[in-house]
Amino acid sequence: MKIDIITLFPDMFTGPFDTSMLKKAQDCGAVEINIHNLRKWSVDKHKTVDDRPFGGGPGMVLMIEPIDRALKTLKRKSTRVILLSPQGETFSQKRAVELSSLPHIIFVAGHYEGFDERIRENLVDEELSIGKYVLTGGEIPAMAVVDTIVRLLPGVLEEEAKTLESFSEGNLLDYPVYTRPSIYKKWKVPEVFLGGDHKKINEWRTKMALDKTSKA
Repeated sequence: MKIDIITLFPDMFTGPFDTSMLKKAQDCGAVEINIHNLRKWSVDKHKTVDDRPFGGGPGMVLMIEPIDRALKTLKRKSTRVILLSPQGETFSQKRAVELSSLPHIIFVAGHYEGFDERIRENLVDEELSIGKYVLTGGEIPAMAVVDTIVRLLPGVLEEEAKTLESFSEGNLLDYPVYTRPSIYKKWKVPEVFLGGDHKKINEWRTKMALDKTSKA
């Protein structure tokens, strides 16, 4: 899989994408991630990518021309272009599974007051949101979406974790997990884990996941 991210703040991605699972995924060839500074496609010497809104109003609006130039450079026939936006479809594990099968995704991370509406109308395939709240930009949502997708790619997680992924795709929250020691102070691990009966353990996990999900 190939992922391109268009942003005004490429340095924000350096730490998260150069450590842990995301670094492993890139090192093993499961994914290629490229971060692009939108100002590279500005049309003037000042590297301008935003301007004041027509009709007045607060803030600055990202211009359509630099976005269009960037997409013309990066897009291929199989590319899906996704805009990170609070008004988009709420991202889910199910959508992550669907996106993980695509060969190439371009994420456009906005900033400031928003995008020229013509970008939404003409240049992107869909909009995604990570929740009903407003952030200062699309960089953090892009990180969250990419992390969720990449961990599903072949060779990134161990098979045991893949089993957990299949369980989680039903939109259930994860069941509680425990490790040694079995007793700490007065706090004990549930007895079901100490008997070695995996059928009972799986039944317990399913029940607890359902309980947690219903209370969320």
